[in-house]
Amino acid sequence: MKSFTFKQFQIQQSKDVFRVGTDGVLLGALADVEHASSVLEVGTGTGLISLMLAQRNPQATFLGLDINEDAAKLTQLNFEHSPFHTRLENKFQDFKTFETEERFDLIVSNPPYFEESGSEKDKIARQTVELNFRQLISKAVELLSENGIFSVIIPVEAGDVFISIGKENSLYLNRKVNIKGIENSKAKRLILEFSLQEKEINESDFIIEKSPRQYSDQYLELTKEFHVFK
Repeated sequence: MKSFTFKQFQIQQSKDVFRVGTDGVLLGALADVEHASSVLEVGTGTGLISLMLAQRNPQATFLGLDINEDAAKLTQLNFEHSPFHTRLENKFQDFKTFETEERFDLIVSNPPYFEESGSEKDKIARQTVELNFRQLISKAVELLSENGIFSVIIPVEAGDVFISIGKENSLYLNRKVNIKGIENSKAKRLILEFSLQEKEINESDFIIEKSPRQYSDQYLELTKEFHVFK
């Protein structure tokens, strides 16, 4: 498959691994990585999100996990060929059984979000076969540092359930970004950020396109350090 070129790094892709997409780009550009010194990504795919976060925070170290061996190998390849490779580590590992003494300042994930279906297309990456929301949240709570942030991008329809499960696990919503595909449309994705502290929720809207196939000024500004726009 054709590789994807960003300003400071390149993403090799594979037909067997979920491709570079807008959801990953948005999470990589919007997740609150500024004060993190240690970052864990759950389900790395190509490694895109960790690479974007590594570009944004030149001090942080990163660990990526993926239960798909092909994805883990592809992430490792993309990490090794990036200018941030000394701060990036990746493992072929099931998050549910991952054990470490380390606690992370940021845990980030673009998780599987469809209920299991008959389709085999991107089954592990897109369907909640190997990791459901409850498992993701409860394990993230175990691994967060005291002031750590847990950041995800999910479909808007799943937002209330995800927030409710978080609260059950003493994980509180601090930030909510409503992602709209086009101006004057309904939100289709949410970026949700949680912590172990209950705080006032910071809510904002983000618009990807101002008209069909025309990126919004907001999107162009957000991604100007990453995308190579023609």
